Amino acid sequence: MSAPPSLEAPPAPADRTERPRIAMPWLLLAVVLLLLAGRFLIGPQSASPAVQTWATIFVAICVQALPFLVFGVAISAAISAFVPASFWTRALPKKPAVAVPVAGLAGAVLPGCECASVPVASGLMSRGVAPAAALAFLLSSPAINPIVLVATAVAFPGQPLMVVARFGASLLVAVTVGWLWLRFGRADLLKIRKPHHDSFVDAMRHDLLHAGGFLIVGGMAAATLNVVVPREWLTTVADVPWLAILVLALLAVLLSICSEADAFVAASLTAFSPTAKLAFMVVGPMVDLKLIALQAGTFGRAFAIRFVPLTFVLAVAVSAVVGGILL
Repeated sequence: MSAPPSLEAPPAPADRTERPRIAMPWLLLAVVLLLLAGRFLIGPQSASPAVQTWATIFVAICVQALPFLVFGVAISAAISAFVPASFWTRALPKKPAVAVPVAGLAGAVLPGCECASVPVASGLMSRGVAPAAALAFLLSSPAINPIVLVATAVAFPGQPLMVVARFGASLLVAVTVGWLWLRFGRADLLKIRKPHHDSFVDAMRHDLLHAGGFLIVGGMAAATLNVVVPREWLTTVADVPWLAILVLALLAVLLSICSEADAFVAASLTAFSPTAKLAFMVVGPMVDLKLIALQAGTFGRAFAIRFVPLTFVLAVAVSAVVGGILL
């Protein structure tokens, strides 16, 4: 007779699921302790004008952007959790060439942040939507949705043409990339996977933690740029129109700011021209470090190597043309 199984061996799956939950309170405690230490260690130096200016800019960016960020993430999570899969195939035209601009325009109605755009696009493809149309939606949804446009209007008061320029340039880039992929893209470059379904709470918590972190990093970087970098350097770059556009476009890629918040960061870069700021806001929601990683992980590196440079070049070129006309 074989010996009965041991009752002392703990189940491995339960251990794995409990570790993140146990670690979260300790992580929160560590953050609180760091904040308290910073308050007493850095407090005596906080009266300097540079530190006060940095803090003012950082807090202003975060406070202005946070309501739009939370609202945008909530709507994005609701769409991801509650919109049925069959809706997309019924809503889009059967002809891919027509489905591309329709999917691009759908981004103006269905809000979504960059963090959700890649899995949503992957889910659309797995449900039979033409890849070109899904890619157009991927680019347009975080760039021209109502939350982003309202945030842009608040960040640039009295400048309605900035909102119009952002909408027009972003939509034009999304549709053009979709059509180009429809004409020249290869099916073997795309890895289409089954979508992962999250509840509303899980999706919102995930997107808010990621987007909020990028907002804080972006606000810190913008405040540092305004305080640390000599004004003469910014003036030198800003005085060369093509260089200013390229610099802010590359900065948008590096900062990886959520689209619901990037307008406030762009508005704080006062040394740069409106066209350069437009390039920052058009490039950011379409090409940044977190999106490149998500696209490569979801669709494959072969896809990202081709898709990212195409989108970046078109976004910079269209921003320069639209900004030169409207701004």
